Amino acid sequence: MSAPLRAQLLLVLLSLSSRSIVSRYIDDSDLSDGLLSLLSMEKREAEDFVYQRPLRCLDMLATEGSFTFRASRPQPACATFIIAEPSEVISLELSDVSIDCEEGDFIKMFDGWVLKGEKFPSSQDHPLPVHQRYTDYCSSSAAGSSSRSSQNVAMIFYRVQSPDSGFTLAVRKLHNPFPCNIMSQSPEGSFTMVMPYQRRNCSFSIIYPVEIRMTELSLGQARNNELSLQQRLRSGCSGSGDYVELLGGNGVDTSTMFPVADLCFSNGGLARMKISCDNSVVRLVSSGTFINRVSFQYRLLDRSEMPRNRENSLENLCSMS
Repeated sequence: MSAPLRAQLLLVLLSLSSRSIVSRYIDDSDLSDGLLSLLSMEKREAEDFVYQRPLRCLDMLATEGSFTFRASRPQPACATFIIAEPSEVISLELSDVSIDCEEGDFIKMFDGWVLKGEKFPSSQDHPLPVHQRYTDYCSSSAAGSSSRSSQNVAMIFYRVQSPDSGFTLAVRKLHNPFPCNIMSQSPEGSFTMVMPYQRRNCSFSIIYPVEIRMTELSLGQARNNELSLQQRLRSGCSGSGDYVELLGGNGVDTSTMFPVADLCFSNGGLARMKISCDNSVVRLVSSGTFINRVSFQYRLLDRSEMPRNRENSLENLCSMS
């Protein structure tokens, strides 16, 4: 991933952040210290096959390696966002931990991301309840030293108040044969989501305003076209149990985003939709009865393609700065 794209990604993430991010764990003052240089350094280290470096109080990791944090002063609110490729999940392991849990220090790993109080994946889409997505080093004994994500993003929150205290975080990426709930690193690309006989919802989230073009849609209920048509006439695509949603919004929680379109016909080239929101999502809803498959391409909208009139249009539900 190029340095400009990674810079865009982090700047968008940080623009979503405020003092309320991750329920008081991040302070706005942490957002201003050399963000672009942070990303360019990470890029150079990856290219030079150097997989060890210090961990910053506010950080983003896109490479495997060993990352060590040592406090030079009290750090009451720190976080690290980790992202992998769409077909990978993330393994996190803590070692050399020297914090004082009894005095209020903590390290918590989270299965997903939390941005401005919103969680990705949403509670509706993640297979685990929210409380099981946290791994707390201070309250989980030996089990709290490692965690594995369910998708290609994870994060840690931590508070370290004593100088020279800290920890080392090992990041590994593992292959995921059926990726589900993906955060894209890039505003352009293509992807295929497959859900084989599982009652589960999967989202592909693109934190950019983009045009999405569907290239393939294979849904199980279309084996009986007459029944599928009857279901759609009664209750729309959602009544069939197997369908694709296109969503737009300015946060990361899909349950709070605007529905742009529902698709439930199995065919190719079904839709081309411009979504002028900070976050554009393709969401596959599966009943568990069939093998469902959706393929799509996406590209960043040019400034000239952004809507000027923000009234009476689904595309203009999101205000753009």
